[in-house]
Amino acid sequence: MINRPIYINKIMSYADTPFVKILTGIRRCGKSTILKLLMDEMKKRGANDNQILHYSFDSLEYEDIKTAKPLFEYLKQHLFLDGKTYLFLDEIQEVKSWEKVVNSLMTDYNVDIYVTGSNSRMLSSEISTYLTGRYVSFRIYPLSFSEYITFRKEHTEILEPHIELANYLRLGGFPAVHLQKYTPDEVYTIVKDIYNSTIFTDIVRRNQIRKVDQLERIVKFTFDNVGRTFSAASISKYLKSENRVIDNETVYNYLSKLESAYILHRCSRFDVQGKEILKTQEKFYLADPALRYSVLGYSSDSVAAMLENVVYLELLRRGYDVFVGKLDNAEIDYVATKQENKLYIQVTQEISSPETEKREYGRLLGIRDNYPKYVLRTDVFAGGNYEGIKTMHIADFLLSNEY
Repeated sequence: MINRPIYINKIMSYADTPFVKILTGIRRCGKSTILKLLMDEMKKRGANDNQILHYSFDSLEYEDIKTAKPLFEYLKQHLFLDGKTYLFLDEIQEVKSWEKVVNSLMTDYNVDIYVTGSNSRMLSSEISTYLTGRYVSFRIYPLSFSEYITFRKEHTEILEPHIELANYLRLGGFPAVHLQKYTPDEVYTIVKDIYNSTIFTDIVRRNQIRKVDQLERIVKFTFDNVGRTFSAASISKYLKSENRVIDNETVYNYLSKLESAYILHRCSRFDVQGKEILKTQEKFYLADPALRYSVLGYSSDSVAAMLENVVYLELLRRGYDVFVGKLDNAEIDYVATKQENKLYIQVTQEISSPETEKREYGRLLGIRDNYPKYVLRTDVFAGGNYEGIKTMHIADFLLSNEY
């Protein structure tokens, strides 16, 4: 196993505290491996094997444990009675009302609990109802660019980061596709399987969706429009042009389900001058760029949008709340906030003319505050500053520790 310290360090800071640690994220992003890494960390801290219990509820071994009472009785019988028990419950959403079990164990026994899940049940109101004030949630993402380089080094030679970024963009960050050297076609076969499992298990079957073709058309529209603002009405209009009638509310419902399954991330707009979040014309980004290519096929004209996507995900990984900025009639790619920190970011594949340069930098120059401002690009450029705006190669930004 390759360590993922960005998550291990964050989660372990809550070890032995009275909070359930809940790890969520899209299928195959590495949650189960992180649980195993956490178990190893517990052993390094002195816990013995009898104190550590690990169960994967998507395994046939636990097929008969589907409701709260059998789960509670089973776990209770295996607890370590001479000290603390560390419980690691993988894919816990397979058990109905698991929140009641976890709450009871936390109340009545000396336990430290870590759970993972991959769908909307992990965001349900029941968690808040039964675990109010007693849990902390951690979103797990596919590999960052830095983690991707670490994984690739184990199995193949890697190129200089500015060049390797193109491979990362094309192959994505699902850990499974970097455990050995795969061709792009082999990668997309693996990722398409992840996509299908998520769509048909976590969305279609769980929500009893009958018009699967509608859902898939909405998926393809959003995948093809990453980084563009659009509304439910624009999707409805698009489907109508294909002789598919669907109302706005149904479109929003499907988009919400794609979010709940962690395939999509919704990015709201933020009025930089009015300092308020706007409710219309959001953008959507993908959990991983390889999802787009596995569903729609690879095309070079999608690179600019996928560059935006990887920057957006990196900001989320680092704990920022991320918005699309609105400044008069101009758009700022990202306004990222974290406590008292704020960043303004423009992402561009290249700046090939003075007009493009004026547009990309001019939008940031129009913001009258002293927070850091960045233009991120992938072409060759001279100098690192433009009237106080820092220019960086996207690969360098993704690997940087300065923000």
